[in-house]
Amino acid sequence: MRTPTAMIVGLVLCPCGLLLTLTGTLAPSWRKVSLVPNQPMDLVWEQGIWDICRELQSTHDRLCGQADELGYFEEVPVRVAQGLMPSSLVITLLGLVVAALGVRCWQEEPRHLLAGVAGLVLLLSGLMSLVPTSWYTHELWALPALPGSTLAVGYSLVLSYLGSCLEILGGLALALSFHQCCKERRAPKLSPSPVLEPGLCSTIGAYSNPWDVLKDERDGQHWRNNPPCDSDL
Repeated sequence: MRTPTAMIVGLVLCPCGLLLTLTGTLAPSWRKVSLVPNQPMDLVWEQGIWDICRELQSTHDRLCGQADELGYFEEVPVRVAQGLMPSSLVITLLGLVVAALGVRCWQEEPRHLLAGVAGLVLLLSGLMSLVPTSWYTHELWALPALPGSTLAVGYSLVLSYLGSCLEILGGLALALSFHQCCKERRAPKLSPSPVLEPGLCSTIGAYSNPWDVLKDERDGQHWRNNPPCDSDL
């Protein structure tokens, strides 16, 4: 049996979402701070949820591990992201393992119930990463920064958004397996076919002509001399 399209979509989108979310979690560029007062004009501070980096655009000199002098890491949106983003990654891995067991590539029939459960798990993981990214974006300009600085969204935040959306879409696609599971349970169970004796043919499901095409060939209870026509075949 071919793998259903919804399962294929789920197994393609969710690993892509996992990769993007992982990159967004680890890369320190959720927010960019530029035009910092009393600093070089080409200086850019990149702030993530784990690290702060300082880069000069003219020379591309980059130095991470900068001290948090403004209490950036103590803000609630950052601390929530530090807790939910790694948890989302772990749950995504768990959901992909369950999805692989449910969709199967080594069995004739997919396990629709198991694939549906995996879809719900992946949907949950996508929501867990979408919540901190949305909250961080909402509080982006309220987080600590030197007055007069220019704030902008970093690429890590964008990747986290995209990864979360892909995981949600992939989880929804896998969750559609519950529909097929319900259809299988509602379908009537057919009785086993009777065993036929050798030489006999089953007429179940055979074509039957409702017209009596032999009525002109009969003479009362006896056949006429000419053989019956075979149009009913």
